[in-house]
Amino acid sequence: MVLVTGANGLLGSYLVKELIRRGEHVRGLRRATSDMSLLDGYLDRIEWVEGDVRDIYALEEAMLGVDQVYHVAAMISMQPRDQELMMGVNAEGTANVVNAALGSDIKKFLYVSSVAAFGRPEGAIRLIDENIDVKDSKDNFAYYKSKLYAEREVWRGIAEGLNAVIINPSTILGGGFWNIPPNGIFSHVYSGLPFYTTGVNGFVDVRDVVEVAIRLMHSGIQAEKFIVSAENASFRDVMWMAADAMKVRRPFIHSGKLLGSLAWRFEAIKSIFSKPSAIITHDSVEIGQNDFYYSNDKVKKALDFTFRPLRETIGDVAALYLESHRDHKAFAILS
Repeated sequence: MVLVTGANGLLGSYLVKELIRRGEHVRGLRRATSDMSLLDGYLDRIEWVEGDVRDIYALEEAMLGVDQVYHVAAMISMQPRDQELMMGVNAEGTANVVNAALGSDIKKFLYVSSVAAFGRPEGAIRLIDENIDVKDSKDNFAYYKSKLYAEREVWRGIAEGLNAVIINPSTILGGGFWNIPPNGIFSHVYSGLPFYTTGVNGFVDVRDVVEVAIRLMHSGIQAEKFIVSAENASFRDVMWMAADAMKVRRPFIHSGKLLGSLAWRFEAIKSIFSKPSAIITHDSVEIGQNDFYYSNDKVKKALDFTFRPLRETIGDVAALYLESHRDHKAFAILS
């Protein structure tokens, strides 16, 4: 039996489907209000436990008879008002999952963290790898802090005897809901978004993240962490590749620090008077202006793994978006 938290999310849904295709008996943890759209066609093939990572009793129930745990559930937000809730879900929730795992008979635990846990690059550091000494900083974004604190809970569990491994995916591309970042970039570019930023980040195909996670779960590797990232690229290049793949105009206005700072302030004011959350926030602007380079050498060597080229992934997702747009669908997933 395999337990997957966050089974209905982008990464979780791909993971669950692949596990089922490989013959695994999967149990998923879900909230009563969870949107299950990404698991259409698979819902009756999953054993469900209702609850969330802040519910220790639901977690204890979910762990019964389980051999492996993939802890994927997380909250991602750049909204200031979400910071307390995000810390509760990501950090305190992970502590609960770790504690439940320690009190059960599971054989292995895999935590899906994020490259965000490495924080901002400091000083002369240009390439971030798993050996960097990560320091808590008041300058780190709230989401970054929540993932760093969550990782510390997993390391605590390892110190207490938990057989665990951590993966740190970079920006995951793979479809899903087209109004949710980062895959929302395809809908925005298709709709004529004129602005681009030149900050650099890591990008990875969701299918590769799933493959790495499953291989690590079935390996003898433990008490290690791995950056899972295919390529480092600027947001401009990613947006331009998406535009070219969808045969629409490339974003053509460089959004520098001044324009970006004006944009997030305008969006913040606008969101006060309208229901939707601000698309552009202070944190999202800052991320778009910074350069984050990640090394994938460790995972490639450990698993003899080859990542899909970023251009191929963008092409696949762009084709998926065009199909969704034609069919008036709010979401889609890669096969």
